[in-house]
Amino acid sequence: MQLWTAFLHTGWVGRTVLAILLLFSILSWAIMLAVWQRFRRSQRASRKFMSIFRKAKRLADVQSALGPLAHASLVGLFRAGYAEIEAQIAHAEGRQTVRSLDSVERSLVRASRIETARLSRFVPFLATTASATPFIGLFGTVWGIMEAFGQIGATGSTSITAVAPGISEALINTAAGLFAAIPALLAYNLCVQKLRGARGEMEDFTLEFLNLTERNFT
Repeated sequence: MQLWTAFLHTGWVGRTVLAILLLFSILSWAIMLAVWQRFRRSQRASRKFMSIFRKAKRLADVQSALGPLAHASLVGLFRAGYAEIEAQIAHAEGRQTVRSLDSVERSLVRASRIETARLSRFVPFLATTASATPFIGLFGTVWGIMEAFGQIGATGSTSITAVAPGISEALINTAAGLFAAIPALLAYNLCVQKLRGARGEMEDFTLEFLNLTERNFT
């Protein structure tokens, strides 16, 4: 209730700053939930995919079982590599051979970049929130303090009872900036860690897929 009262007594600049910080906070929390759900679905589907991939005797069997696993980042890699293998076999005059393993590897690398970009979508906004909102809040604080001292100069009163309300209203902006920045910073670091794990998983799958291709199609 005191925060709401302080907000009502804040000037238009302070209210604008608080509104911007609130918008940053709402968007960052929405992105946190969306990205967390994206990672969870991808990891769950990737585990199921790897189980199917390692049990299958033919790549065609894996291809036919990918329908429910579209959220897996490894599925994107498999489809890119499998499409390249099929394209090379189609030009091999009926022989089940792959002429260029490097082309398969390039397809997998390109697909891994696409999947990394998909997983990291909107994540940079968390870094922006973490770095920008404390300074936005600080701007509101400085402006509020300037107004408080201007009021002191106008009234001629230097009593703490005259200064305290204006200073407390100004400091709300700093608190709001930290409230928006800290969760965004923690979530960004967690997302970066998840992305590193996903990239490592895709690199391991790329090597495994290339080894399988070399054994069966060269």
